[in-house]
Amino acid sequence: MIINSRFFNRSELIGFLTLALLLFVILPLSLDVFRLNLVAKYLTYAFVAIGLVLCWGYGGILSLGQGVFFGLGGYCMAMYLKLEASSVENTKIQSTPGIPDFMDWNQITQLPFFWKPFHSFPITVAAIILVPAFFSFIIGAAMFKRRVGGVYFAIITQAIAAILTILIVGQQGYTGGINGITDLRTLHGWDIRTDHAKFILYFVEVVLLFGCIVAAQFIRLTKLGRILVAMREQEDRVRFSGYSVANFKIFAFCAAAVFAAIGGALFTLEVGFMSPSFVGIVPSIEMVIYTAVGGRMSIFGAVYGSLVVNFAKTALSESFPQLWLFGLGALFIAVVLAFPNGLAGIWADHVQPRIDRLIAAREKPGLVLPDNSVANGAPAE
Repeated sequence: MIINSRFFNRSELIGFLTLALLLFVILPLSLDVFRLNLVAKYLTYAFVAIGLVLCWGYGGILSLGQGVFFGLGGYCMAMYLKLEASSVENTKIQSTPGIPDFMDWNQITQLPFFWKPFHSFPITVAAIILVPAFFSFIIGAAMFKRRVGGVYFAIITQAIAAILTILIVGQQGYTGGINGITDLRTLHGWDIRTDHAKFILYFVEVVLLFGCIVAAQFIRLTKLGRILVAMREQEDRVRFSGYSVANFKIFAFCAAAVFAAIGGALFTLEVGFMSPSFVGIVPSIEMVIYTAVGGRMSIFGAVYGSLVVNFAKTALSESFPQLWLFGLGALFIAVVLAFPNGLAGIWADHVQPRIDRLIAAREKPGLVLPDNSVANGAPAE
């Protein structure tokens, strides 16, 4: 496989190929379907983390409400799947056949107008992209045009996550309430609950994940990506240079929202339900932790961070069900204090220099590099 060297440098190419080998070959061959489905669930959060790398890492916009967009994408997919599962034949025992069961329980006698477009799968796919993009654009324009940023923006996004959770729980007849939208069975008549379906959905998700990685890498390498970094470091200087800082922030925020929504839609397919517990403040903060642990400036680090934190979360919850939250918090604190650049920083500071020295020694067999030097003109350790 030939990849443009201008698109991936040597270190990034190694990371890309290593991640591809891990996700396409090693994990499917070494894990059973149950554990592979867990990995697929973890990878849905990687979509959110990649978006946060662009939004927070490069743009300097800390959003503590990405669960909102994760939930919007998830609920769009859940609405389509629920309508397919609520055919007249499947719901003939209800007082009103042809509508979701939780609507029938709440004495709703006809399908609400905003549910009707989700009979169509193409419209559902478009909604997964456009609905979170629209809401993030409205939020971003309202905030960034007024130069609201920093901790104030983070608090506002938290408040939006709390509001959406309350709204979903309160409108039980239209959203399923606290239980969410459950009992999702088929996609175009294909049973998504079987082991074979889980296996196929895993590979579909991995392909889409690599598509998002390439898209994020493209944004990072363009002039837009360089402006985002400049905006993060010296916002006023970028503004005085004639650029619309607000528009760049809105774009970064919308891109992160779309990535999160794709992850939410895939999450619904993987686990077979969607509920407000994945929308609120706590899951939104956890999504930021994934990015911080992986490295908020690294696209590949975001994926590894999502996997590592969720594996640790699962292991701790299985072994120490009453203490796993403390363990998760300790993991985050330890990484921030000892390795502020996350897993990507560990790689860049301790692993990559040694790889560079080995490659340089192979390229020039007669050259002996001292231990305190780094190939390619990088500063010494």
